[in-house]
Amino acid sequence: MSPGETLASLDYSILQQCMHCGMCLPTCPTYDATKNEQHSPRGRISLMRAIADGQLTPTRAFGEEMSYCLGCLACETACPAGVDYAHLLETARADVERVGALSSPRRAVVRFFTLRLLFTRPRILRFLGRLLWLYQASGAQALFRTLGLVRLLPGRLRELEPMTPRILPKYSHQLISPVEMPREKPRYRVALLTGCIQDLAFSDVNRDTADVLLANGCEVVTPPVQPCCGSLHAHNGDPATAAEMARRLIDLFDPASFDAIITNAAGCGSHLTNYGRLLGSDPVYAARAGEWDRKVKDIHEWLIEVGFRAPKGEVRERVTYHEACHLCHGQKITKQPREILCSIPGLELIELPESTWCCGSAGVYNITQPETAAMLQKRKVAHILSTRARVVATSNPGCHLQISNGLGQVHAAVRVDQPVSLLARAYREEKV
Repeated sequence: MSPGETLASLDYSILQQCMHCGMCLPTCPTYDATKNEQHSPRGRISLMRAIADGQLTPTRAFGEEMSYCLGCLACETACPAGVDYAHLLETARADVERVGALSSPRRAVVRFFTLRLLFTRPRILRFLGRLLWLYQASGAQALFRTLGLVRLLPGRLRELEPMTPRILPKYSHQLISPVEMPREKPRYRVALLTGCIQDLAFSDVNRDTADVLLANGCEVVTPPVQPCCGSLHAHNGDPATAAEMARRLIDLFDPASFDAIITNAAGCGSHLTNYGRLLGSDPVYAARAGEWDRKVKDIHEWLIEVGFRAPKGEVRERVTYHEACHLCHGQKITKQPREILCSIPGLELIELPESTWCCGSAGVYNITQPETAAMLQKRKVAHILSTRARVVATSNPGCHLQISNGLGQVHAAVRVDQPVSLLARAYREEKV
């Protein structure tokens, strides 16, 4: 969506696409959990259409319903009419924020601190990440938990404390040089996006991504300080800030200078390929945003597109693969990660039951809707354990954290990894 767009001003044909056939119902986790029509994509679109027609206004009940949606986009995969549900949901959530349907002093403070402060200023985010790392590395967190002091926290913080991500000692800019060259003459020049949470908690995955790109003849450009892509803002009803983040990123990475702009986080990637629509009415950025959309590539998509080199090193692991919603449903990338995993000698890939079913992370859903998120987490963990795999691979930091926490709750000896990291490991084994 573009800033200022509302359900009332939206191209009405988008709302009319829904035929109310119901094929989305079995794929929707919230409808599956409640069997309530209101909690289905079809039901939500009916509410949106009523607002567009002037029959309803964005009330608190409407806002809560839009918040209850995971935004997993499984309905888009199932829909025979090609309904652009992501566009509708983002527009509806922006309407909710525009009229303040869910407003409260506490919510306003939280949104300002997260969306307007932390995720618009990468240096502040890194500083707070460093404080959290010191808290964890010093043993203070372990002591805090051992002594049972978690129970002294306010109720909401007590629920969130176990979900605290493990911060790595080095961020991406400390592991990856601004420009790195492959051993032989480069075939491509690519930019590498390091993300926000990915930068703090999974900088090693970013290093692995750079190594894989280098191994496949890419010159890798990785600016040390990168702004947020704006996905969190767009998904949470703040398109104006999302547009500003898009402009900053385009200014940092001129799309005309690269063969591809690489992302390794599914949630970011799904948003990054929609800058053309987000900035379509911006006379300065519209053309560059369109080129940006054409250049953004998920790492798995890019590797298959350029014909990546099959590794010779072995990785003897029994692996199952969880498909991040915004990779399989948002970007329609499903085969490529499997092709990469199957190319690794010694790796046994076991198909995961309900591999495309949401794990409950869904951006900040496990924070805003903890009960439903926990139910989905348990369901996902049960399927993972049924495969008897030692490793579950996924390609999104939110999924990685959600599944890791779920496996930890049942003390399962299953490691969460990412396909690109397993490929990087196989390349490194060639040198042994």
